[in-house]
Amino acid sequence: MLELNATPQADSDLIKDGTDASFGADVIEGSQTVPVIVDFWATWCGPCKTLGPALEAAVQKAKGRVKLVKIDVDANQVYAGQLRVQSIPTVYAFHQGQPVDGFQGALPPSQVDEFVQKIAALAGEPEDDGLTAAIEAANQMLDEGAAADAAETFAAILQEDPANAAAYAGLVRSYLALNEVDEAEAILNGAPVEISSDPLLEAVHAQITLAREAANAGPVAELQATVDAEPDNHQARFDLAKALYANGKVQEAVDELLDLFRRDREWNDGAAKAQLFTIFDARDAKDPIVMNGRRKLSSMIFA
Repeated sequence: MLELNATPQADSDLIKDGTDASFGADVIEGSQTVPVIVDFWATWCGPCKTLGPALEAAVQKAKGRVKLVKIDVDANQVYAGQLRVQSIPTVYAFHQGQPVDGFQGALPPSQVDEFVQKIAALAGEPEDDGLTAAIEAANQMLDEGAAADAAETFAAILQEDPANAAAYAGLVRSYLALNEVDEAEAILNGAPVEISSDPLLEAVHAQITLAREAANAGPVAELQATVDAEPDNHQARFDLAKALYANGKVQEAVDELLDLFRRDREWNDGAAKAQLFTIFDARDAKDPIVMNGRRKLSSMIFA
């Protein structure tokens, strides 16, 4: 009888059984170059029977942009204890030696694919051989403020490749730059199903959320005065973070949300953590603000 979570046909370089002894090499060191997902499981765990194969399939689909290490918690309790694994299955994702995301319990295969794609994106998006130059040119237009021209170029690319996630994301960002949020959201909602969970589209979805929040953001000065006078006014600090982000002060917004999380991580159903992830998802995974913010958040979660 096969062992639970066993994958006889899996690529041993992408998917392997780990131990406490190999955790440093497989996960901490290994994630310096390629993100590593760690699946904490046990032979008696029913949900592990469905989650394990779904993770393996999604990792293989990522074609080397993410790896999977499976840890049997009955035989290996050191790192499970350090990471406060209280129930299984529990999954953590590591990048550059740090935990950056995770979840508990079994998820539907579609959500597992979405999670793995998001983690794989930390290694960089794969090249689109046919239209890469056109996408780069359109992105440059957008960076230079020529949002209307960028939108036309992205739309032309989509005529050639209707399922091009980079072009869809670029078209959405173009309309956001033109302050046409409703049109941007309509374009995103019209994306083909096969790319709907692509990390690039998740990013612009987060950008739309933040754009709508920006439209209702309060005045920074008044909110800052309230927070200064009432440091434990969590709602005011949360609103201040949104207002700071709306005014382009991304680092300051992240700092306020981290402070809020430090003060009360459970406030408003974990709103500070959720807002941080929205900001992280909206920006490039290699943005220093995102990388430092994820590291600080992880250090507080696992302290």
